[in-house]
Amino acid sequence: MLETLALAVAFFCSILSIKILLPLAPHIGLIDLPNERKKHDGAIPLIGGISIFTGVLIASTFFIEQSNIINLYLISSALIVFIGTLDDIYDLSVGSRILFQGIVACILVFGAGLFIHDFGALFGSVNINIGNYGMIFTVLAVIAAINAFNMVDGIDGLAGSMSIITIGSVAVLMALNGSQHSVLLPMLIVVATIPYLFYNVSTRNPRGKKIFMGDAGSMYMGLTVIWLLTLCSQPAGEEQSNTFRPVTALWLIAVPLMDMFAIMYRRMRKGESPFKADNGHIHHVFIANGFSKRQTLAIISLISITFAVIGILADYFKTPEPLMLIAFIVCFVVYINIMSRNCNISKKSV
Repeated sequence: MLETLALAVAFFCSILSIKILLPLAPHIGLIDLPNERKKHDGAIPLIGGISIFTGVLIASTFFIEQSNIINLYLISSALIVFIGTLDDIYDLSVGSRILFQGIVACILVFGAGLFIHDFGALFGSVNINIGNYGMIFTVLAVIAAINAFNMVDGIDGLAGSMSIITIGSVAVLMALNGSQHSVLLPMLIVVATIPYLFYNVSTRNPRGKKIFMGDAGSMYMGLTVIWLLTLCSQPAGEEQSNTFRPVTALWLIAVPLMDMFAIMYRRMRKGESPFKADNGHIHHVFIANGFSKRQTLAIISLISITFAVIGILADYFKTPEPLMLIAFIVCFVVYINIMSRNCNISKKSV
């Protein structure tokens, strides 16, 4: 009963924050204007991320037992939402965004003491452990996850759907494996995202009340995902085990991860900045090949769900980790080849 009330609070606080922010957004410059890359109609409020975080913050404050981990997660989330909001208003430089993201990552590594150091038994029966070098790796992983979700936020509903799929999958694995961590937090995030999706995607949404997630939202989702994946895939102490194996995390975040690395690889091969905006993302490719935006959203979501289900089943049935890694690498190579062949089409058509 208490969990149900917590989910209801997250849901309605998210809706309330949207209704409060909608009339305020144009006055503080928190809007997205159309340009040569953004083909939407009119000025769209960039308040989705703020509304999601507000719902999660209020509900978790009242219904989740406070701990150092939870408090630091909320602090780092508040910081990344603030940075993202500044970026939405003032369009910060790439360098300043990366710097701020790295600072926020340090809260996870040095504040919470959580970092990715154990990669599991990827090449045999002995776990690969990089020790304290994992601190550097985790800072880079946080920056990568934040930007992966930022880059995938290209059409209505995509970043929100990818977030729900990944975070929902973490919740499923928590429940299946009897995790010592509370499954309530990821469920609060999923439920708080639903009102945003309604205002962003639904055809029943009243005209003129459409909203976008904004950089504040996509960066918050990326940070949340890497927090949960790190928390659940790394042993928390000598007497505690991880919720799922590290290689499983790759399958849960597959589509944003593959899309980011594939497009950054193509950009660097051409001598361009890996952070340069273009029309080579997976959603651009589908649209360039004749699919509507809604069809593209459905197809990419289905692909992401398929990857997540494979990861969940493989982890639950203890599929050998080397086999899971090889299968993921094969999927990644196939993805890069398909995207490379279609990239030129997207540039001409989108």
